[in-house]
Amino acid sequence: MTEPSKVIHIRNVGHEISENDLLQLVQPFGVVTKLVMLRAKNQALLQMHDVASAVNALHYYTNVQPSVRGRNVYIQFSSHQELTTMDQNAQGRKGDQDTQPNRILLVTIHHLLYPITVEVLHQVFSPHGFVEKIVTFQKSAGFQALIQYQSRQSAVSARTALQGRNIYDGCCQLDIQFSNLSELQVNYNNERSRDFTNPSLPSEQKGRSSQSGYGDAGGMYSLQPGARAVAFPQMGNAAAIAAAFGGGLPPGISGTNDRCTILVSNLNSDKIDEDKLFNLFSIYGNIVRIKLLRNKPDHALVQMGDGFQAELAVHFLKGAMLFGKRLEVNFSKHLNITAAPDTREYLNSNLNRFNRNAAKNYRYCCSPTKMIHLSTLPQDITEEEIIAHLEEHGNIVNTKLFEVNGKKQALVLFETEEQATEALVCKHASTIDRSVIRISFSQLQTI
Repeated sequence: MTEPSKVIHIRNVGHEISENDLLQLVQPFGVVTKLVMLRAKNQALLQMHDVASAVNALHYYTNVQPSVRGRNVYIQFSSHQELTTMDQNAQGRKGDQDTQPNRILLVTIHHLLYPITVEVLHQVFSPHGFVEKIVTFQKSAGFQALIQYQSRQSAVSARTALQGRNIYDGCCQLDIQFSNLSELQVNYNNERSRDFTNPSLPSEQKGRSSQSGYGDAGGMYSLQPGARAVAFPQMGNAAAIAAAFGGGLPPGISGTNDRCTILVSNLNSDKIDEDKLFNLFSIYGNIVRIKLLRNKPDHALVQMGDGFQAELAVHFLKGAMLFGKRLEVNFSKHLNITAAPDTREYLNSNLNRFNRNAAKNYRYCCSPTKMIHLSTLPQDITEEEIIAHLEEHGNIVNTKLFEVNGKKQALVLFETEEQATEALVCKHASTIDRSVIRISFSQLQTI
């Protein structure tokens, strides 16, 4: 047994889990002074203010299985008594602090929703210098690539500019380290490996990746309909939406709107607030900020992440019923909402749904329905608890509790669309037994 320490070691920290998620897990027990995410190992180190706080947290989670975003995480005392600067710089890769800048980059790609080929990587990295060679492969850390530049300066420039960025909108995040290799060996020019200094190499039809010791990544990813790579930094949202909707935009969506701000009117001013509007509009895109108009209490401005997301919200929410009122939803004449004391900021909210799995979230966009889908539920929740949490919003006709990949989810069918909409705006991001639940509309007709 590791002796008690104020440093807590957390395992099985998936890439969908944020620093804030982990803070919420332990903050009830005391002040957190340091937090290090060890992304390459799916782990984290978290330092409490004192040993007693850490002991209380570990004691509590001895009897309660900690779960974050539907994923079980495992908590123990760290062998460290204190987190040092060296620990914080290591970021989970042994020897990273000793790795010197090199012309070869090791790239790990997280949130892989679209296929990544040599051509895509070349588009992303070539603006920073001449790329000589690229090799891709699959390892336990995920989909990875080695990228060799002609000069070390180009590699340093690329890492500085691209670290943490997304290739596609909302997914395919780049985690870039310097490799300790001195030269890449490329034997074939195909979608998995390429030597740009030797175009006459043969293409390999089948078999292993050309980089000795790495598994074959070929054939794992088939191109989704409508998905296409475009110039970095991000693929246009139209293509992500098209991919999500099977190659074409939904009927009535032009994909050409560039206005991000929406005017919502005929609101029930006695019952609405910024967070309820956030819960509704965040189904269709990320929210930047929201402003309730004080001189017109039944009006509000909602600024979406981009024009496509705004168009989805206007299209699907126009005429929706909420709190006894039929909503008017139109594009605003204002290009954006100016930050001010009377505006609510959501740009950096971890409740924005489209920072992860953007294509999946677009796929579920629809007008309000009678059926809502609940996820990130506590593992031991019952249908009775779900009904008790939601029944104040309307007559519940039916419910179904089920598991997907070991994670509890539920469908709840209300008598009317308005009741389901009210339940969503009031209870999305609410807490049941320490789990922050997520609610969306379901397009299923019956349970």
